[in-house]
Amino acid sequence: MRPTVAQPLSPHLQIYRWTWTMAMSVFHRITGTALYGGTALVAIWLVALASGPKAYDTVAWFFGSWIGRTILFGYTWVLMHHMLGGLRHFVWDFGYGFDRDRRLGLARATLIGSIVLTIVIWALALVLR
Repeated sequence: MRPTVAQPLSPHLQIYRWTWTMAMSVFHRITGTALYGGTALVAIWLVALASGPKAYDTVAWFFGSWIGRTILFGYTWVLMHHMLGGLRHFVWDFGYGFDRDRRLGLARATLIGSIVLTIVIWALALVLR
């Protein structure tokens, strides 16, 4: 009979090597949480819209300022990143993309795609404005 040795129930984070898939998983959770803040921005805009011209002008001025546009740009990226991360998980739900190369490709595509989509959306918004 061997003596019982207390061992950790799960590996510590220091053991893991940081990977693209791990990073995108962390970013997916962070962007999901950040969407709450973005939803608050949409709610503020809608309340201001319903409250009359003075309230709407104040909110429109803030969102038109450099800090407001920076926040909206960040919110756009958060929304695109979380959406693409959700699509990545949707692909996995069907049992595809689990081999090493496809996992890495999907993780990179999530990051690169979210950046590209954000830039395209903002470029179109500025041109069509």
